[in-house]
Amino acid sequence: MKLAITTQGSEPNSPVDLRFGRARFFCIVDTETGQQMTVDNADGVNAVQGAGVQAAQTLARLGVQTVLTGHVGPKAQTALQAAKIQVYALNGGTVEQASQAFMAGQLRTLDAADVRGHW
Repeated sequence: MKLAITTQGSEPNSPVDLRFGRARFFCIVDTETGQQMTVDNADGVNAVQGAGVQAAQTLARLGVQTVLTGHVGPKAQTALQAAKIQVYALNGGTVEQASQAFMAGQLRTLDAADVRGHW
């Protein structure tokens, strides 16, 4: 499975970014092979609007099935649901800690938007 973790940096010890659509980077992890790659989300960071929808579309194109993030707005949540991407909530930590928490089943699902748009 491919999962995406919202992050402020491109290293495994980078802090997670608690914003979905405006996260600086997405760390994509293939849980079967252990391979990781970082996707720059500069377009989302600088978008006037639609950052969450754009991010969801990007992740869907990359074959991501799960997102680990702090908060998701209503339009992004709709786009993620349409792409059949499951969302799990993070409270902080690093990319590596987030990945470990997910693999250990310690994260709760986020089934609805938990912030207003443009957060």
